[in-house]
Amino acid sequence: MGMNKMDQSSQIRTVCVYCGSGGGTSPAFVASAKAFGKVLADNGITLIYGGGNIGMMGTVSAAVMENGGKVVGIIPEFLLTKERAGRHGADNLIVTRDMHERKQKMFEMSDAFVAMPGGVGTLEEIVEQMTWAQLGRHKKPILLANIEDFWQPLCALLDHMRALEFIRGDFNFNLLVADEVEDILPTLQAAAAETPESAKDMKAVEPEKL
Repeated sequence: MGMNKMDQSSQIRTVCVYCGSGGGTSPAFVASAKAFGKVLADNGITLIYGGGNIGMMGTVSAAVMENGGKVVGIIPEFLLTKERAGRHGADNLIVTRDMHERKQKMFEMSDAFVAMPGGVGTLEEIVEQMTWAQLGRHKKPILLANIEDFWQPLCALLDHMRALEFIRGDFNFNLLVADEVEDILPTLQAAAAETPESAKDMKAVEPEKL
């Protein structure tokens, strides 16, 4: 997609990817992380991620760097050894005091959020972005990379909540879903193009102040 055809204000320059510190049982999961890392690098989009170099996290970040892209890892001190912080050079690894500061920085630095297959941490991080969107704290695109229907149970739960009107009216939010890696970036770009620039400058509040 030619960037010159897009309004400058609607461009996605950084994408936060939430994903597992494991690789899962299907080879398709790791393959999708590798493919999406290449897509980000090829389009000059900086990866913002959790800073580890194992599992899906390690795969997506390595793929960005191998294809000449830029990576910013954000990791709390206590996870430095557990998730084996990636060696991206000092400028590209931000160490935070705790998880709250990590999530705040990831939010502030990112134009969009993508959840690839992962575990409880991945689920918690993408649901937090949904919560902030629901409460009007931001309008940045949020997307589930539904590789091999990984996120189908979450989509079903959200549909269930809507049917029972726990998600309704002002509490609704735009959740994007892409089944294929090649659909992720175009879907994010289309959503960003529809978001007024003023809405992107919303500042997230500290989680404990929500």
